[in-house]
Amino acid sequence: MKPGITILITDDQPLTRAGLRAVLERAPDMIIIGEARDGDEAQRLVAELHPDVLLLDLKMPGLLAAELEKWVRVNYPETATLVLTAHDRDFYLAEMMAAGVSGYIDKSERAENLVAAIRRAVSGEFLFTNEQFKRAHHWNETEGKKWQSLTEREREISRLLVNGLDDAALAQTLKITPRTASYHVTNLLKKLCVSSRQEVVTWLLKHIPDITDDLLKVRS
Repeated sequence: MKPGITILITDDQPLTRAGLRAVLERAPDMIIIGEARDGDEAQRLVAELHPDVLLLDLKMPGLLAAELEKWVRVNYPETATLVLTAHDRDFYLAEMMAAGVSGYIDKSERAENLVAAIRRAVSGEFLFTNEQFKRAHHWNETEGKKWQSLTEREREISRLLVNGLDDAALAQTLKITPRTASYHVTNLLKKLCVSSRQEVVTWLLKHIPDITDDLLKVRS
């Protein structure tokens, strides 16, 4: 019989990792077997330690959380993943549900509820609420379909629009003609059902949080 539930904590904030460790070590059936500061280290430690539960921070440097979870599901399906996040946005919720996590939990959740969630995840339960299912489904059927309809070039252009580039700057950055840049922007407006570049930016900042992250990186 296994001595307890083995857990890998991932978070880029040392204080958060320490807090989680302090909470979970009080549970007699839980064993912290490792900590990771980024997605790449998390991937390495999952392969090395084979934890029962991966507590996954949504926003870390390195390998993206969704890509890490897809890898875990293929290579270590016995590991249950619980996302711990302060980013309770429909985009992330739908993305992580599609990747295969067992639950999506706010970091403000009470300690005893997190402990209970870990035990339930190990037993094979999925911990999404009806509200979370509805939110993810609604996003997938509305904004998600629009986002998925964009080509890679159109997504690239959308990020550049958020950063304030006009057609001439788009053309220079992408090494295309201004006419081609304008053509892509026109298609982008049609697919997102908006009528101006500013409405494109507004839509992206509202519905695709990763776009906001890109913008903040550029401005920092």
